[in-house]
Amino acid sequence: VQLQASGGGLVQAGGSLRLSCAASGSNFRFNFFRWYRQVPGRQRDFVARINTDHSTNYTGSAKGRFTISRDNIRRTVYLQMNSLKPEDTAVYYCNQPFGGRDFWGQGTQVTGSS
Repeated sequence: VQLQASGGGLVQAGGSLRLSCAASGSNFRFNFFRWYRQVPGRQRDFVARINTDHSTNYTGSAKGRFTISRDNIRRTVYLQMNSLKPEDTAVYYCNQPFGGRDFWGQGTQVTGSS
């Protein structure tokens, strides 16, 4: 399993970014995926999850602002982030549990400036 995250950057407060996570090495459509984020010195925190039936759930701070989606043809998971805040600044990681293990992408930096 390999996960390749991209799409991070610097954005002003209130702006938007879309993160992408391209997955290979597993049967994409039969797996669920998650996004996490991590600030230096703190634990990695859950942000959003999308299931095989496209149902979703979010951490409280992401509800109403972030949208997770998936494209089974392109084997890619997305995280659309709107109304970004400085406190959303973190490295964002995509995650796929598979075969009893957790697989992680390399992370992409999101910086929300005030």
